[in-house]
Amino acid sequence: MTRRLTPVLIFGLAGAAILIALGIWQIQRLHWKQAILARIEAKIAAAPVALPADPDPARDQYLPVAVSGQLTGQGLRVLTGIKFKGPGHLIVAVLALPDARRVMVDLGFRAEGGGTAIPRGAVTVTGNLVWPSEVDSFTPAPDLAHHLWFARDVPAMAKALGTAPILIVASRVAGASTGAEAIPVTTEGIPNNHMQYAITWFSLSIVWLGMTGLLLWRITRRKD
Repeated sequence: MTRRLTPVLIFGLAGAAILIALGIWQIQRLHWKQAILARIEAKIAAAPVALPADPDPARDQYLPVAVSGQLTGQGLRVLTGIKFKGPGHLIVAVLALPDARRVMVDLGFRAEGGGTAIPRGAVTVTGNLVWPSEVDSFTPAPDLAHHLWFARDVPAMAKALGTAPILIVASRVAGASTGAEAIPVTTEGIPNNHMQYAITWFSLSIVWLGMTGLLLWRITRRKD
């Protein structure tokens, strides 16, 4: 009897230990991700600074900046949808700065039917530098003839618009009317599923132990 039960018991306990270890690892990853998100949130909420001379995507991701310049009327629309607001576009406009640089500003959301015109005029923009990672193999190519894009791709948009590869996502725009609702940068889009993963692994360990117990019971019953 013991000779038959021991391998099953060892296998069952070893499997449960592995599943529990994976759950603990996901809890550790959860704390790691929460610390990263806290740092990002603190950076987003910091006081805005002048736009760096040569922003770096790694160093300056989420950097809060304040700039003044002239919206040139050039730009593009990025197809999107906002919960409770419906479909529409993000309005990405060209901003000419006093130092002769041209950068892009994501002015925010304009609901479908709100027109296609890109605003022009003097503005002061407060927001955050962002280099979004939104393009994948399923993203359609942009409709360049109609200035319509399906994801924000900073290098490609900059090439199309003749600007530096710099995108400021506006949290506030003062000056000329833009016809768009600013959508400030947040950490909401950054995945953090480690708690769900941990629950899954711990749940599997309980099921594994239950199945091991059932198998042991059936072996003892068969012997009887």
